[in-house]
Amino acid sequence: MVHTPTQSGKGQRIARCSHCKIAVWSHYAGSGPLTKFVRVGTLDIPDALAPDVHIFTSSKQPWVMLPTGTPAFAEYYDRNEVWSKESLARFEQLRPLIESYRVGAHGAV
Repeated sequence: MVHTPTQSGKGQRIARCSHCKIAVWSHYAGSGPLTKFVRVGTLDIPDALAPDVHIFTSSKQPWVMLPTGTPAFAEYYDRNEVWSKESLARFEQLRPLIESYRVGAHGAV
């Protein structure tokens, strides 16, 4: 696990392969170890999972062309506007644990 600085100042923890150092999955600061964001490119068949959304596109190289039809945001996005109802429902089930994590890890926020 490698702590990586972010613009928010909270950072994120990224799990990297101990051999090749490629990022495999990460924890965002907001939910800590309760959620993991898997890097699709590390899967055996990455083509099976097309992106739902492109984020932080403001830092992409100008020669990278994003496909039309997939939402893209210069920075992050409002999950209520992008996530499916099913994803939002799963997040709501997790919310009490996330809030407990935040209080325990960072004091009252």
